[in-house]
Parts: sequence; C-alpha cells; structure tokens
Amino acid sequence: MEGEWPWQVSIQRNGSHFCGGSLITEQWVLTAAHCFSNTSETSLYQVLLGARQLLQPGPHAIYTRVKRVESNPLYQGMASSADVALVELEAPVIFSNYILPVCMPDPSVTFETDMNCWVTGWGSPSEQDRLPNPRILQKLAVPIIDTPKCNLLYSTDTESGFQPKAIKDDMLCAGFAEGKKDACKGDSGGPLVCLVNQAWVQAGVISWGEGCARRNRPGVYIRVTSHYNWIHRIIPDLRFQSGRAGGH
Repeated sequence: MEGEWPWQVSIQRNGSHFCGGSLITEQWVLTAAHCFSNTSETSLYQVLLGARQLLQPGPHAIYTRVKRVESNPLYQGMASSADVALVELEAPVIFSNYILPVCMPDPSVTFETDMNCWVTGWGSPSEQDRLPNPRILQKLAVPIIDTPKCNLLYSTDTESGFQPKAIKDDMLCAGFAEGKKDACKGDSGGPLVCLVNQAWVQAGVISWGEGCARRNRPGVYIRVTSHYNWIHRIIPDLRFQSGRAGGH
C-alpha cells in the first residue's frame, strides 16, 4: 500500500540501492554505520523518499542529495555495538502522506516480546535471490526475542572452535527461532518499528545476522534507545516519544 511506511528511505550509491534507513526529522535519516565505509564521499550518495517501489518510484517520491554522514564513533566493524549512523540531507524535505518521520523513543520506552513490530526494506528475499523488479517494499511482522534467549539461540550449533556471537546491551533480536523469515542483504540500516500507544516508534536499526532466516539465527538490531544521547547530541531539537505502555 502506498504510504504505509512513509519514513522508509532507500540509500543509494551511484544510483543503486544498497541500504535502508528511516526519516526521523525533515533533514535527518537514521541508518546503520556499516552502510558507510567512507563517510566523506557524500557526492556518491542519494536518498530516495516516499517510494514504494525502486524501479519506478512514482509521483510521490523524491530524491535528495546527502550533506554529511555521522557514524557513531563507538562503532568498530560488523556485528559490533553502535552500528548506527545519521545522514543529513542536503535540504529539508516537505512532509506529505508519503513522506513522514517515524517516532524516536526516549529511554523510558521498553520494547517487550509481545509487541506488534514490523521490519521493512527492499533487501533480498533470501540469501540467494535479489528482490525481483519492480522491487516493491517488503514488510514482515517479527516478534521481539529477549536477549538471554537470543544468546542461547546464537550459541546453538556453533562450529567447534568458534566463539558464538554475543548479543550486546545495545542490541535487540527479532524474528523466528525456526528461521524462514528475516531481514536480509540490502535491508541493513532500515527500521524495526513497534506500535506504542497507537504510534509507530522505531525500536531498532537492522544491523546483522548470521546469513538470513537461518534456524536459531534471528535478526539482530541496534536499539535506538541505547543511542539516545548520541542522537540527541547531533540533532538537539529532535523530539522523542516517551511511554511506558506494554504491548497490549
């Protein structure tokens, strides 16, 4: 449906989609730090907003250039903490029914396992395939998995001699223990949103996983609330959503 996820953006390099992101103000997009190995080459990047499909974005979509990219200085490489970046657009965008920001949670918002949460993106439908044309935005309802359970899943069936990947404090797992459905390559940086008090609030940024939709390897997201101070420092006038509502 057009305008169903109006904060979803496509971040493109030399005209091709490589990461997702979410619009959080009229001039800032939240995404993953691992999407940008080189934050200085801003001229190569553009952001597509208001689109449902990538091939023919349609009359509501706009492209905008990138002014700067701020990666979290604590980020240390794939599957590490602080895999978040902020992208400043060249000029503020005008909001419409198809281009709107998602709510940012302040640290009082807790995301529970029973909440209604969705992940969206134009990434690959599986490890082998590319999203077929016209490359329509995909959505998937995913349950949040609590961290102790997620660590247990990631320590199951690990190859001998390999240290299982640890789910750090600023990470959040969502998906299915049996696999089957998950975010994948090209979805990185996109949003995991949950319904809190009738508003869509971004719980996480798509960060990493072991393959896609593999058994015992749910998707791992960076918690937005863990990086509240860093986001607030870069965008001082950003308003955050508070709330102590459960998932009912």
